[in-house]
Parts: sequence; structure tokens; C-alpha cells
Amino acid sequence: QVQLVESGGGLVQAGGSLRLSCAASGRTFSSYAMGWFRQAPGKEREFVAAISWGGRNTYYADSVKGRFTISRDNAKNTVYLQMNSLKPEDTAAYYCARDATVGATVLHMTPREYEYWGQGTQVTVSS
Repeated sequence: QVQLVESGGGLVQAGGSLRLSCAASGRTFSSYAMGWFRQAPGKEREFVAAISWGGRNTYYADSVKGRFTISRDNAKNTVYLQMNSLKPEDTAAYYCARDATVGATVLHMTPREYEYWGQGTQVTVSS
């Protein structure tokens, strides 16, 4: 069983920065792409960013492109989301997830393509 634990959320003013971390259990972390999603109250869960198993390839939602950076450290079984220039509309619970396919060569943007999820960490951006 894989466990994902997010941390780093909090309250920040607009224009500020936060760095989210997601620590994964298990020995197979480096074989799977990872993704970050977010969900605001009353809204569907939406894709934020994804990174390939080796970290070479990344993909971002248009709404965060140029402001957020996804990265991973396979030696630490951890994936990160650096969030800069935060806006009030970035307010949401942020979830990390592990792709369902080992060694996937395509980065997925839909939740159904991910098998394991963390419990989420809240990010609140005040105006």
C-alpha cells in the first residue's frame, strides 16, 4: 500500500509563495509519474501539474504556468510544488497523486489516471 502525505500549506498574502511537499512510502516511487491537483469548495478537482518518473518532463495547467514549479527528489521519495506569485483564486485544498501506470511516458491530467492520493493540504491566499 502506498501512502502519500502532503505538507507545507498555509495562509499567505497575494503575491506570496509557498512550497508544498508530498512524501511517499514504498520502494517504487521513482517508477511513477506524480501529479498535483487542487479542489476549491463547490468545485471539481482540477489538475495543477505533473512530473515524469525521472523528473525530466513536466506539464502545467495554463492557470499556474510560469508561477508554479513541480519537482521531485527520488532519493527522498518526495515531490514538491513551488508556488510563487500566489493569487486568491489559488485558494484550495492541494492533493498529490501517483500515476496508476508504472513508467508512464505520457503525463496525465485527469484524476482517474491516478491511483493513490494524499489527504490534502489547505492553501489560502488572502487579497
